[in-house]
Amino acid sequence: MTILFSSVFFGLYIVWDKKIDFFKEVLVAPLSRTTIFAGKMVGGSIDALIQGTAMLVIGVLLGVKYSILNIVLAFVFMFVLAAALVSLGLIIGSNMESVEGFQLVISFLVFPMFFFSGALFPIGNLPKYLLAFTILDPVTYAVDGLRGLLLGTAQMPVLFDFVTLSGFAAVMIVVGTWSFKRLK
Repeated sequence: MTILFSSVFFGLYIVWDKKIDFFKEVLVAPLSRTTIFAGKMVGGSIDALIQGTAMLVIGVLLGVKYSILNIVLAFVFMFVLAAALVSLGLIIGSNMESVEGFQLVISFLVFPMFFFSGALFPIGNLPKYLLAFTILDPVTYAVDGLRGLLLGTAQMPVLFDFVTLSGFAAVMIVVGTWSFKRLK
């Protein structure tokens, strides 16, 4: 959940850069828009990974035992989740002009993604009409995959979680690249 909140709000930097006219200077640099998007996306993802790593360290301090392979796979999961959500934040940020508008839109996205992800309660206990929301929530697959890798308590196959999350990330990266190419 640390990655969810830090990643999506990374798009706020775009809104601020546009507001103080710094983003115009970035866009006139001799770089393609795809490169600018990729740089922002990777930078935001690394920032989110650092915060996610802090949470893994807290887990070790609380007595959770991790294997090296599971830690490496967890970092892959966390990076794919961060890349997808940073891309989502950058897409929204590139289309917004005000900080307040960005925060409003993000709040309507982040909190349902958080509450329906299964991070707070098991999704197996949900009524059928709410289960549809959890299936559509990409964060559900990250939470389930990370639980499977680190705690051994996944409800779905970890590979299925990873493929689903990777598909969402690919779509967000493609849409984000397209969104940055449209910027003026």
